Amino acid sequence: MNNVIEIANLRKQYKNFLLKDISFSVPSGFVCGFIGENGAGKTTTLKLILGMVTKDGGSIKVFGKSAEDVSLKEDIGVLFEQPYYQEDWTSIDIEKVMRPFYKKWSSSAFHQYLERFSLDPKQKYKTMSRGMKTKLGMAVTLAHDARLLLLDEPTSGLDPVGRDEMLGIFRDYMVEENRTIFFSTHITGDLEKIADYITYIKNGRILYSGLKDDLIEKYCLVRGGVGDLPQSKRKQVFGLREHPSGFDGMIKTKDIAGFPASVITETVSLDDIMVRMGKGVQE
Repeated sequence: MNNVIEIANLRKQYKNFLLKDISFSVPSGFVCGFIGENGAGKTTTLKLILGMVTKDGGSIKVFGKSAEDVSLKEDIGVLFEQPYYQEDWTSIDIEKVMRPFYKKWSSSAFHQYLERFSLDPKQKYKTMSRGMKTKLGMAVTLAHDARLLLLDEPTSGLDPVGRDEMLGIFRDYMVEENRTIFFSTHITGDLEKIADYITYIKNGRILYSGLKDDLIEKYCLVRGGVGDLPQSKRKQVFGLREHPSGFDGMIKTKDIAGFPASVITETVSLDDIMVRMGKGVQE
């Protein structure tokens, strides 16, 4: 399998944070989600890939080239959680500024997206809602036929209808071959609808990187009544919660043997994994 992004032993030290020698890859031709709590290192990693901050160690390759190769910028579409443009600019002004930077810029595509997102080309940026600004940023990102989209919280600030519309845009984008999306989000329900692969980062370290379905199948939820939790299983349960009627938590699927027959197991969601992993296991 070809990888559009390859990261090896990437390191970045800040005063109160360390991205510690992380390694993972993003396969070409898939939608790949990047999850983790606030401050886990998602935005830092994206900025390192884009050369917006300087790494302290390791390597980053995009399309098989060093990420520092400026020729790559033509094939990468970028959108951070809040795009920043001059407050008095309209969408028309923004296009005039952005168009010269991309050989494959398509004015027709840009205006088609404005229409699809119900954006007035003459409305000033400062009068737009947060959701409208995100949609405008997405229109800019998609207007130059990039082969890779790097997106930081692209559905944040959108209502459910807007998020569904954005996911539809992603699906349309992926219809053509050799296109890849790598995006971070706190809205894991969006990833469950569209992502093929997941990279999970916690406290500057990669906990998982691989197929989404494999991650979900790796864990399950367990819940039972009073007396249903064997002492020997306590240290295997992530985010264990005990209450007057019993207990609940998450456990690796391979470790489910050993519970009483009365204990119920359920499929996990990505939200469940993040919440329970964040609480760890009982010591």
